[in-house]
Amino acid sequence: MILALLISLQDPDGVAFFEKKIRPVLVERCYECHSAQAKRLKGNLYLDSRDGARKGGDLGPAVVPGDAKSTLLKALRWEDEDLRMPPKQKLSPEIIADFEAWIARGAADPRTSAAAVRKMGMSVAEGRSFWSYQPVAAVKGDIDALVRAAAPGVEPAPPADRATLLRRLTYDLHGLPPTPEEVDAFVASGDVEKVVDRLLASPRFGERWGRHWLDVARYAESLTLRGFVMKEAWRYRDYVIESVNADVPFDRFVREQIAGDLIPGGTLEDKRRRRIATTFLTMGNNNLEEQDKKQLEMDVVDEQIDTVSRAVLAQTISCARCHDHKFDPIPTKDYYAIAGIFKNARMLEHANVSKWIEMPLPSDPAREAEWKKHDDAVAALQQKLKAERARTAPKDKPDAPSPVVLPVLDVPGIVVDDAKAEQVGNWKASKHSGRYIGDGYLHDNDERKGEKSLTFHPELKAGKYEVRLAYQHGESRATNVPVSILTADGERDVVVNMKEQPPIDGRWISLGEFRFENNQGYVMIATEGTKGHVTADAVQFLPAGGVVAKSAEVPGSVKDLEAEIKRMQEQGPRRDMVMSVREEPKILDLKIHLRGSVHTQGELAPRGVLQVATLGAPPAMPADQSGRLQLAEWMVSKENPLTSRVFANRAWLWLMGAGIVRTPDTFGTTGERPSNPALLDHLAARFVEDGWSVKKLVRAIVLSKTYQMSSTTSAKALEADPENRLFTRANRRRLDAESLRDTMLWVSGKLDLQGGGPGYPASLASDYSFKSDKDVHRSVYVPVFRNALPEIFEVFDFADTSVATGRRESSTIAPQALYFMNSPFAKEHAAHAAARLAAETPDEAARIARAWRLTLGRAPSAKEVDIARRYLAKSGWAGLVQTLFASIEFRYAN
Repeated sequence: MILALLISLQDPDGVAFFEKKIRPVLVERCYECHSAQAKRLKGNLYLDSRDGARKGGDLGPAVVPGDAKSTLLKALRWEDEDLRMPPKQKLSPEIIADFEAWIARGAADPRTSAAAVRKMGMSVAEGRSFWSYQPVAAVKGDIDALVRAAAPGVEPAPPADRATLLRRLTYDLHGLPPTPEEVDAFVASGDVEKVVDRLLASPRFGERWGRHWLDVARYAESLTLRGFVMKEAWRYRDYVIESVNADVPFDRFVREQIAGDLIPGGTLEDKRRRRIATTFLTMGNNNLEEQDKKQLEMDVVDEQIDTVSRAVLAQTISCARCHDHKFDPIPTKDYYAIAGIFKNARMLEHANVSKWIEMPLPSDPAREAEWKKHDDAVAALQQKLKAERARTAPKDKPDAPSPVVLPVLDVPGIVVDDAKAEQVGNWKASKHSGRYIGDGYLHDNDERKGEKSLTFHPELKAGKYEVRLAYQHGESRATNVPVSILTADGERDVVVNMKEQPPIDGRWISLGEFRFENNQGYVMIATEGTKGHVTADAVQFLPAGGVVAKSAEVPGSVKDLEAEIKRMQEQGPRRDMVMSVREEPKILDLKIHLRGSVHTQGELAPRGVLQVATLGAPPAMPADQSGRLQLAEWMVSKENPLTSRVFANRAWLWLMGAGIVRTPDTFGTTGERPSNPALLDHLAARFVEDGWSVKKLVRAIVLSKTYQMSSTTSAKALEADPENRLFTRANRRRLDAESLRDTMLWVSGKLDLQGGGPGYPASLASDYSFKSDKDVHRSVYVPVFRNALPEIFEVFDFADTSVATGRRESSTIAPQALYFMNSPFAKEHAAHAAARLAAETPDEAARIARAWRLTLGRAPSAKEVDIARRYLAKSGWAGLVQTLFASIEFRYAN
């Protein structure tokens, strides 16, 4: 038991990952054959405890931390015909990837043996004595006095010099360096308050501090799954930046993101921004291909609980999905009480591949009338087009005579035969029907459902096409075959009944008309959820309004109607849409899901909040709403001691380089204790007293002597506080990816400070091919695509966009230096900077000094000037600037 506790303390995030991603799968899919409760134990392998998994069974250890060849992974991947787990149905690629990630990061596992009886967790009553669940204390004094009191006898570091302090302040508050002129002015005046007020009043502050919150909100603009682009997510980013710049009180900021759509009153603009705020709930990196839609809905709810609880409360509530929390005073009943709140706010529209909900933003009556008039006009033309096509098209009959075997070359349009389709799983080639296109057709043999798919990739020119599928019908066929079409406008799903004869020429069924980009898009036939044979012969792409037979002519009226509809859709007024949630029409409480299974339910868990963090009476839940508004109100009330502490700690971390609590997303028992509890409560209480003003909190911290100290200190102080947990000096910090990228743009003179709106074409359907190399806006406005992050983001520890991230890693690795040496982006902007220097300062010595001051924030030494002159003779000015970019000093702020 002690070992398990130590594991949890060493890697709380790893344990949370295990509890959320790994344990539920083991319980649901493995314990039947590999646990102490198994009716028939297989392979002498126990997977219901940490020791059992690592000891293994007949084949040796099942889990070896860090080993990608662990036996468990081989079994899950079905690499060996004789070693397949689970044997009946292979786990999804996403779940297998979770197991790979879990083992790669050390296979954190808090489970003890089945024979252990001592409980490791806390009861709710016991938990109320834990530090983070205690009321916030009113602590007298100021920041500096409280820091000194926690480190008696330790001499604090001296003040930082003015140039260093201004560089630190400007990066911390703007994410950019100060200009040489600003440095000179501050060195001369030393007026810190004036500088801080100027920095806080600038739009750059919202961009910098908004990015901090976007980390916590796991902000992204696409899903890993197929690269689906979330085209309205950018509105949430802009909402966050605008809210920070306007110093919207943090309690209101929280309410709006959890329940903005339920807050009554306000202007039209208030209603729009509050609806946009709820996008916070929708950006999870969910597996929308999950065919068990009840399971998918609860997975979405679990992701929302995990994000909200970590971001606002620094709690790992999702660890209680399958059982009472192993370490924290969070019973499973609390989990399902909160889950019931989110379950009553629908986020998805279901199909073979489900889709997040997009809805119109509130608008004024005049614009609504304009949109309605436009929509009615388009609908009328579409009806006319449909009638015209029906009048002029050849009358296809299922029994119309046609060749029994039709060569691909004789089929009009662009055709992808089954032989050219990308196959997943084993498909059987056949000619049994005697009537097919090309050399035959494929069927799934009515087995291994959910493991097989066929993807048809056409070579298309941009335009609109009718898509048709040829299949073999019959009584043994499936009636619910899911077909997905990836178009320029996103994924579209169709269900085909293959028992029925295809209506066009007895071969084809029309899947609809869709718009495609050049050589982008596909048609995928899957087998999930089907009963009966799934078949596929060919997929045909006909230019919209095009031919059914080679000799047919396209009537001009059809062309004219199509052209007019296309023009109206492209040029007409567009509704402002938003990703959001929708209240369920009937509000219900959830039952506890035994072992986390949606199919095995226990007692009812009435909607509610976290018991241990409720200092007074819990809020009453309404019968006609989800309870999100009541949850949000509770989070920012005096009855909850967590929220103000958690954000005060985040602000301290983002300014000082380390939190008072060094696990900013974990204030439970597996997290670290505060190094200065009095300071944390002082900041939290002051934050609330100041009206939850983020700017006032930031101002108080940066004007303290503690913040303004040097990063160098005495040997005695280093010995007394080697890890600087007591903040006896400033932390020397590496700049984050955005600051590095923005600084290169700033030095080159190419930085575009305009921002907002989408950063990619409206026609973009998938993120895989997206490049942002030529974008010169601030990094906060660069699209955050989960499959296509800029290289500098990857190299310099950008936040994980799938989980709430309060503290980024700050690695120092060789690829970081190599990035500046080899990156086309770094080379391009070093060249632009060289041109800027040449235009500003013709004198070589002055130009060298200017290069140093722009890139490193200081003047060069005489030795550095000499080295620079010798270097220039070999590599030129662009090479010199690139070398400065690659220097360690460029990457750090003291």
